[in-house]
Amino acid sequence: MDGWAPLCVRVWGDYACFTRPEMKVERVSYAVPTPSAARGMLEAIFWKPEFRWEVLETRVIKPIRYASLLRNEVKDKIAFSTVSKWPTADGHYVAAEGRTQRHTLALADVEYVLVARMVLSDTDAHMAKYRDQFRRRVERGQCFARPYLGCREFAADFAPASGTETVIPESADLGLTLWDMVYDDESRGRPLFFEARLEQGVVRYPTAEEVGVCFSSDS
Repeated sequence: MDGWAPLCVRVWGDYACFTRPEMKVERVSYAVPTPSAARGMLEAIFWKPEFRWEVLETRVIKPIRYASLLRNEVKDKIAFSTVSKWPTADGHYVAAEGRTQRHTLALADVEYVLVARMVLSDTDAHMAKYRDQFRRRVERGQCFARPYLGCREFAADFAPASGTETVIPESADLGLTLWDMVYDDESRGRPLFFEARLEQGVVRYPTAEEVGVCFSSDS
């Protein structure tokens, strides 16, 4: 089946932060992209409701290096109902009054090759058409939204993978890693984790079936 053949894209950037959810205040990045982060990058380039992306692996091209960043952020959330009253109630928000500094332990100078496949949710869809559209978009540098490396301020560049990229010669146990958030009728969203391992520069991700997730035909 053509849809099960993998597609590859090379992504890179100055910084990346694939935030560990157990860190509540300070942001600390995983050593490699999570499956959900990689999927988000692919969907930013090309997405249709007739298929979903299933990320198979990430090939790490540049050495894993961390960088410590200190950023100004706002700590308050404003309800839409409050904002909608501002024109008549002369309301306003001063960012400086809600500003705080947060530390981020991010990845520096990253480059990856993402390997994924399209899984059809619509049996009448033509997979070859979508695969060709994805390849053309990558070659032209087109995207629906700018892909980002974990955080929106860490924009990602992308290009076709040549197949000659050399991965880092490293292996390590990466520990419990977020696979994705799963939403169902009885849950507001529950995280699923897996034991990640970097094997000679490549981290392989479990499939939805392997982590016990079933996607409906209209998902």
